[in-house]
This record gives sequence, C-alpha cells and structure tokens, in this order.
Amino acid sequence: MAIFRILLLLCILSLAFGEKHLDTDPHLLSRPMMIELPENLELRSDDSIEEIRLRCMRWRVGVEAKDVSPWTTIPAECVDYVKEYMLGGSYEIDLEMVSNEAAEFAKSVELKGDGMDAWVFDVDETLLSNLAYYSQHGYGSEIFDHVQFDSWVLEGMAQAIKPSLKLYEEVSKLGFKMFLLTGRAENKRSITINNLTKVGFENWDRLILRGAGDDGKTAVAFKSDKRKQIVEEGFRIIGNLGDQWSDLIGSYVSIRSFKLSNPMYFIS
Repeated sequence: MAIFRILLLLCILSLAFGEKHLDTDPHLLSRPMMIELPENLELRSDDSIEEIRLRCMRWRVGVEAKDVSPWTTIPAECVDYVKEYMLGGSYEIDLEMVSNEAAEFAKSVELKGDGMDAWVFDVDETLLSNLAYYSQHGYGSEIFDHVQFDSWVLEGMAQAIKPSLKLYEEVSKLGFKMFLLTGRAENKRSITINNLTKVGFENWDRLILRGAGDDGKTAVAFKSDKRKQIVEEGFRIIGNLGDQWSDLIGSYVSIRSFKLSNPMYFIS
C-alpha cells in the first residue's frame, strides 16, 4: 500500500509540473492561435452533397469562432452553402439570437444616470445590410473590391438589418449613449446618414468614420483608437455590436461584445 501511495504521489507531481511547463514553454506560447484552413476545401471524388454541406458548415463555424486564419474569399465549394445560409432563414435566426441576447444584457445593466453609459455599433453588416451587393458578387467568392463596394455605398440603398434595428431602438430607449463606429471614410458621412435615417436608425449621439489621420490603420487599430477617445471623454462602453472580430477586439473593449454572423467577408 505504501508503494502504491508513493507511485500515486509521483503521478500527481508529474501532472502538476507538466501543466506548468505547458503554460511557460515559450515555444508553445508563440504558437499561432488560429488554425490554417485552405480557402478551397479538398474534396474527394466520393464526397456527397451532404458531406460538402457539412464541411462548409464547419468552415463557417470556424470563421465565427475566429479559429480560421485570415482569408480573402470563401471556399469555392461553399458558394451554394453560403447563399442558402444567407437567404434561407438561418442567417436571420442567428442575427435574432445575438440581438435578443444583447437586448437582455442591456436591460440588466444599471445605468449610472449621468449620461455616460455608451453602446457602440458597427454599421456595415451590423446595422445596414449589403446582402444585395454580395448577391451580385458571389456571396464572398470574389476578392473584395473596394472601388465597386464604394460605388454601392454611394447609392445609399442598403437595407436595415431588422434584428439590429430592434436592438438599436431598445438600447436607445434604455438611455445609453449611441456611438456608431464605422470603417467607412469621412467623405461618405452624408450618404451614410441619409441611408441610416431612411431605414429607421435615428437619434445616435455620434457617427465616427475614418478620417485622413486614420489612413493605413488596420480595422482593429482604428476602432481601438476611437474607443480610446470615447473612454477618455469619460464614457463607459458597456456594449458593442459588430459583424467582424475587428469591430470588437483590441483595446478599450466593451464590458460585453456581441458578434453577428458574417461568412461572406473578412477584415483584419
């Protein structure tokens, strides 16, 4: 029995030191956090339509969980799947789930009453839907063209994302300060305001766009800098809603962040 106890103790010590080694090994700590997955999934000749669909679903879930490394287009084999997801009702259900959760959180917050509790919203694919644009460009299977997209933005035809509009109205009524923080350039301020108000978004406190001093910044750096300015003015960023991880991560993040689904486009 004594020998058994000694062996058991040695096993426990081995496990304990082993775990510590995993936490401190610099080679392990420097490993990338995201899984490298190809933009074109390798298909076998015996893959069924259902198998392709399941593999594309796994790819989309990996994108939403930030497990997929930066990508420029969706896998070619997944165009039909993404189209079905965006148009078939699943996308709308996912948006509603996130927006409802965000609304419940907003209601649970006890505002300080000093007018300094803030909520940040992204614009494109968060408040405004550009699905009509992407439907003409392969649902994300084409490399993103900034010139073509800017032309679409200037038409001011983007529709409201309905679950986001509902959340926006609820958060506004609760008394949060409303900050719209978008990667759109400053020269699109007028058309952005017109488009937002036309589809029902009103009474925001500030619309923040990219200015000349923001050229060259990544989305994460740009949005972190703008949130820093908001916080330095004394505001408390309670919630943040966006469709890209770059809307939500970085510095000066919100107490709770909510990511909407978007398998069509990645921005770093």
